Amino acid sequence: MDISWWVVVLFIIDLAIRITAIIVVPRNRRPTAAMAWLLAIYFIPFIGVFLYLLIGNPRLPRARRRKQERINEYAREAAAQIDQGTLRPNPPPWFPSVVRMNSTLGALPLVGDNEAHLISDYQESLDAMADEIRRAEKFVYVEFYIFQSDAATDNFFRAMEEACARGVTVRVLLDHWANRWKPFYKATLRRLDAMGADWHLMLPVQPLKGNTQRPDLRNHRKLLVVDGLVAYLGSQNVTDSTYNLPKNIKRGLHWVDLMVRLEGPVVTSVLAVFLSDWYSETDTVPDDATEVAAPSATGDLDCQVVPSGPGFEFENNKRMFVELLHAAQKRITIISPYFVPDGAVLDAITSATARGVDVELFVSEEGDQALVYHAQRSYYEALLRAGITIWMYQKPYILHTKGLTIDDEVAVIGSSNMDMRSFGLNLEISLLVRGEEFIRELDEVASEYRRLSRQLTAEEWAKQPLRSTVLDNLARLTSALQ
Repeated sequence: MDISWWVVVLFIIDLAIRITAIIVVPRNRRPTAAMAWLLAIYFIPFIGVFLYLLIGNPRLPRARRRKQERINEYAREAAAQIDQGTLRPNPPPWFPSVVRMNSTLGALPLVGDNEAHLISDYQESLDAMADEIRRAEKFVYVEFYIFQSDAATDNFFRAMEEACARGVTVRVLLDHWANRWKPFYKATLRRLDAMGADWHLMLPVQPLKGNTQRPDLRNHRKLLVVDGLVAYLGSQNVTDSTYNLPKNIKRGLHWVDLMVRLEGPVVTSVLAVFLSDWYSETDTVPDDATEVAAPSATGDLDCQVVPSGPGFEFENNKRMFVELLHAAQKRITIISPYFVPDGAVLDAITSATARGVDVELFVSEEGDQALVYHAQRSYYEALLRAGITIWMYQKPYILHTKGLTIDDEVAVIGSSNMDMRSFGLNLEISLLVRGEEFIRELDEVASEYRRLSRQLTAEEWAKQPLRSTVLDNLARLTSALQ
């Protein structure tokens, strides 16, 4: 009799879970993600519910979202007062509408008269940022997803120490979860304390301190602002190219990244992103930032900073990518270490090849994250069939650069991958650039990547063993759990 009652109780609980899931899960969620969660809950109800409660909410906590709304409103008001400089003439017919969409979603304007240069050497980038910090007179604002004091970054940290010693304000933001389990975490924090830097963790997961949210919502941005006059952003973290992880060192893995150095009015936009993240973590806005004069014109590039993440109502980066892919008339070059597109991105890419656009995709031959690596591979057949050229950057290097080139005068570079995590879960920063000279620099980097890659052919892919196909497809299903 007791067993029968337990069966009835479990049946009622199971039924309640399924009915509740149908009501709760699909709300304000893309259909593919909703279906993936419903399948998980239906097939493994108790485990599925536990996972959903742990990582099922794709949005930041309400308090942070309200902060983001205030930040966006302030940015819109401030943007109306910004001198947009002299924009380049004769933009493509579709370009103004993309810029307007970006401004509407991300609250930052397109500004002209900028200078931008790429740095593709890993150590050179770290040392260039260190040199910039040594020239600082007022403040240094540092924000990186992964931030470690090690042999490769020692020059960067010494530059910050020297800046603090001469009275320059040094503020640092680093992601909590991404750094908490990395080598040198505590040593890095001690070094920041010792130098006198004002540092804070981004999106801390500290339940005992009242800091709770979905633990895999991360601030993935990488940027540096010095005196409000020079900025850096891109894909590179401040750490050794192996990330100091024993598994990477054992496999001989090294990361390949790309950073861009910026001067001109666009630096104010990068500064605004840092200040928004600083306000999100501290509820304060630094006084020294409000006293900075507007950067002067230094070049001839039009630039727009596009922040994105779960604090925004829409997926700003994905919408920009989709619009640009649909606009391309001649060629598209995509560089993405984690390429797991949703239906909109995949349709935009395959539609481009159908209308005669030359599309090439750069990915890594070697994977550092098994689920993402196999999920990415599950798209190769469809991409090859559509006529897309796939370049595989040869191991033991992980191509970590994130870039997009459309035709001959528009490009995007930043921290955002073309995957569902970057679209919906990570806080990212992207830079839209219009200007042939910048495109030429990015093309030179792509040419070097091409030289160091091998082309994946349809014939080679057809020989993939069944076990690989099964793993790829299973990983593809899990990639939709957002």
